[in-house]
Amino acid sequence: MKKYKLALVGATGLVGRKALEVLEEFNLPISEYVFFCSSRSAGTKIKFMGKEYIARELKEDSFDEGFDYAIFSAGGDTSKKFSPIAASKGCIVVDNSSAFRMDPNVPLVVPEVNIEDAYKNNGIIANPNCSTIQAVVPLKPLDNKYRIKRIVYSTYQAVSGAGQKGVQDFYNTQKGEQPIKFPHPIYNNCLPHIDVFLDNGYTKEEMKMINETRKILHRPDLKITATTVRVPVLNSHSESINIEFENDFKLDDVRKLLSEYPGIIVEDDVQNNIYPLATKASNHNEVYVGRIRRDDSVPYGLNIWVVADNIRKGAATNAIQIVDELIKHNN
Repeated sequence: MKKYKLALVGATGLVGRKALEVLEEFNLPISEYVFFCSSRSAGTKIKFMGKEYIARELKEDSFDEGFDYAIFSAGGDTSKKFSPIAASKGCIVVDNSSAFRMDPNVPLVVPEVNIEDAYKNNGIIANPNCSTIQAVVPLKPLDNKYRIKRIVYSTYQAVSGAGQKGVQDFYNTQKGEQPIKFPHPIYNNCLPHIDVFLDNGYTKEEMKMINETRKILHRPDLKITATTVRVPVLNSHSESINIEFENDFKLDDVRKLLSEYPGIIVEDDVQNNIYPLATKASNHNEVYVGRIRRDDSVPYGLNIWVVADNIRKGAATNAIQIVDELIKHNN
């Protein structure tokens, strides 16, 4: 099998460091890894697969040496500037930022849902928002079988989704210190405010979920509403998803459908208090689904509770799965 050369951009950040862990687990057929970072972090030593690497500053000529793949986890501005440069050198970029997600010429991919879109790339593939990724994994088989009519998202998102500063706020506001990332102390609070507010009263995060779900499922007119909430949990996002279908279903069939779908673990035994928890999902790559029950307020309604590690499946793992699938597809 051919060996490939991979760049990890943003290797010293929260998602980048998790990507290093996941890359070790996947053990892709990569013969050479190069780790890039900001000028501020250049020179940082990185231990990876039993070797020590030095993180290099990302520059405009960094991709001149030739790469097959690059995973970007360094923010939208970095991606906008450097992803097209990398792609112009023949490198396929999987970008974790929001820079290209809604670009009609860039596929937005969750491997369990629409990996075929990744094969039709122009050098850049977008990794969806963390809260969208875990939602569409169970929604895809349900849409295939019952045809979704409407979705209502209510999310409970961990502070790690806001990066290192969000995690700092979690600890600092417990001690009575002022927040540096969030507009209010996250300790003892749920903040119905993720990203900036838009003119329509929704936050940017809520509109990301709405628009990205439509794009990934190839349902541009799908009716969706969302409320996204930051909660005082360190890691793993939890979501209540209310779904209205066009066709009827049996709960046993829904459970079977979800339990057999790739990347999903069903935990749904409420008599024994078994349902997905953030602590259980943390450090796992799967999406956990439970509290599967009818919504009797509409003819064909369903409620599910969905939990996943937002730094793994919501970012690092999903990107690496895309690279893994591309490699398999090209061999």
